[in-house]
Amino acid sequence: MAINFDKTFELHAKGLNVRAQRAEIIAANISNADTPGYKAKGLNFQKAMEQASVQQSNGMKATHAKHFDTSLEMSAGVSFRVPNQPDTGDGNTVDVQTERNLYLQNSMEYQAGVQFLNGRIKAMKNVITGGK
Repeated sequence: MAINFDKTFELHAKGLNVRAQRAEIIAANISNADTPGYKAKGLNFQKAMEQASVQQSNGMKATHAKHFDTSLEMSAGVSFRVPNQPDTGDGNTVDVQTERNLYLQNSMEYQAGVQFLNGRIKAMKNVITGGK
């Protein structure tokens, strides 16, 4: 019986990629907190994962080096955040405290995803080796 590693790990790996992209967006927001006119962005994890699962179910994979990359687009689920603070007069919508909290939450969720994948890998290793 063959083990299909793509089906076992692909969606979880894409989840980690989405979390990494979300971390980049939040870091960009924090770094532009003092940039006049900068609009804070956010990544909707659910929309990005829905797109990833649709891509997975469609079986869209590049089989040749010149094929288009069908990996998760950075624009999937990315939108401007609705500001939750009054305008300071420079048009910037970044709330540094909110961004820091979101970054912390995202990093904890990323770590949980890594631990989950490690558990799946250990379980598969036990199946292959017979628990030795």
